[in-house]
Amino acid sequence: MSFPARRSALRALLPGAGVDALLVTDLVNVRYLTGFTGSNAALLVHAGGDDASRFCTDGRYRTQAAAEVPDLEPVIDRASALALAKQARALGAERLGFESDSVTVDAHDALAAAAGDVPMIRAPGLVQELRAVKDADEVEALRRACAVGDAALADLLAAGGLRPGRTEREVALDLEDRMRAHGATGPAFETILAAGAHSAVPHHRPTGAELQRGDLVKLDFGALVDGYHSDMTRTVVLGPAADWQRELHALVAEAQAAGRAALAPGAEVTAVDAAARGVVERAGRGEEFVHGLGHGVGLQIHEAPYVGKTGTGALAAGMVVTVEPGVYVEGRGGVRIEDTLVVRDAGPELLTHTTRELLEV
Repeated sequence: MSFPARRSALRALLPGAGVDALLVTDLVNVRYLTGFTGSNAALLVHAGGDDASRFCTDGRYRTQAAAEVPDLEPVIDRASALALAKQARALGAERLGFESDSVTVDAHDALAAAAGDVPMIRAPGLVQELRAVKDADEVEALRRACAVGDAALADLLAAGGLRPGRTEREVALDLEDRMRAHGATGPAFETILAAGAHSAVPHHRPTGAELQRGDLVKLDFGALVDGYHSDMTRTVVLGPAADWQRELHALVAEAQAAGRAALAPGAEVTAVDAAARGVVERAGRGEEFVHGLGHGVGLQIHEAPYVGKTGTGALAAGMVVTVEPGVYVEGRGGVRIEDTLVVRDAGPELLTHTTRELLEV
């Protein structure tokens, strides 16, 4: 991945933030800009280029840092952020930006003391702004992660892993193991496996409840591959579906198709949400669609942009988002259908390929 190019893109944002250097302390952002995967690091990105920038971690990661971040001068110090703040003046920083959306008040005070006479300026969201639009390497990593999810679910279904008598927890662990077998580091998040009335709970956590014939079973899961997260939801029925289950699934499928069709560069995120939500509302079930339509995915399972009624901004080509409408009938059951897609000029690119037809297993 082109980490120098990402740092160069960040430098272009510094003047608008009123700073000539940015102290990056969010580890996800550090990874995005350097490739470093350890648990302690900070990065000072200077407007003057990589020669004036510094990467810092502690002695545990000296060898790892040399391999993962060979293109920046290293600083070895346990107090990584403080060490770089102390060097700001010597590196020519006159106004030091910091990630005020992730730095605590106490940490800010310590950093300000370390920076001395270099003023510290709030500069939130700069790296997240860059991360919202994925480059080709990121899309490929997400494509692989989504393929692992597809393959794991196919294996689970082929093996008869969704059947009455198994518990929600057993099926969730089975699915996660199958993702690992296909190359995932692990699940992208705690798998949601919800059967029967539990399927009406949007973020139900798997329990020891047994699956029963006639249940709606909602599977919301993802794979972690090379640091990138996939996200997909499918809802199936154990045995022949009842009429109300078919109708509910068909409604959510129609809403999901409308949301996917609305994905386009320049589309307001609220308009994309409205395209799907309107289908549900016209069916008289608007109150049962209780969450936003989707979110960005990448190095985090939930990242910008947020696609919902309270979201802000517009989509851009290269953003990777989920489209996941759901309708939940309390005490009876619910349906959610979710895909991960790349926003493209010629129409969205689907990364999750498991059928969206109602499966009766």
